[in-house]
Amino acid sequence: MIPDRAPRRGAAVAGERYSDTPVEYLIKQYPLQQGAPEIEYIEEFFLDFPRKKTAVEVHQRLRDRDHQILMAEAPLPDDPGTVVPVSFKVSHELRATESDPKLADLVAQLEDCVEFDGRRVLYQWIGGTRSDWRGQGHFRALTEEQETWALANGFDEIIVKTKNKFYEMRSTLAQLQFDVIRFVPHPVESAESKVFLSKRLGQHVIDAHRSRRSVVRG
Repeated sequence: MIPDRAPRRGAAVAGERYSDTPVEYLIKQYPLQQGAPEIEYIEEFFLDFPRKKTAVEVHQRLRDRDHQILMAEAPLPDDPGTVVPVSFKVSHELRATESDPKLADLVAQLEDCVEFDGRRVLYQWIGGTRSDWRGQGHFRALTEEQETWALANGFDEIIVKTKNKFYEMRSTLAQLQFDVIRFVPHPVESAESKVFLSKRLGQHVIDAHRSRRSVVRG
């Protein structure tokens, strides 16, 4: 997952202002059938990802579990009448018992630091912001909308996995108050070490939100 980078001079974090004008973020929440091909399309603009997810992969991962597909849109700088997707986030339920080998391995790595029994855990699977729109608060707005949805749907905690080398990502997650719960060293390359982060949900999380959002649900 590649989040917003540090704000550029003159840019604002979500909920702050550009030139004294309040920023309102446009967010769409997609159903799976429509959202899967949208994710395949938008990932083509993210050069950070070595391998892009296909619509089939997204559909197979999400079809039998609670999930959320969010996308932020913004007007093109040279054509304000044209709105394009600039940031996205895909998350899904993570269960104590998983049949998918990748998810089963993820649960095994978290079993002594995340409580699954009697609780609902949301896994932040993929997401990012297009380079020209980073630092403008879109990823924060998506995160706050994700947290609102997760709490309303009975989730207790959000989990994120990243790598040690993605320092900007880790910084953004720290600003969003995600805590490191596990560090798994790579035997050869420290940069490839895994970092697991968590955020426990509650009304206090919602009360701390700063972004103004307009949400359209498909």
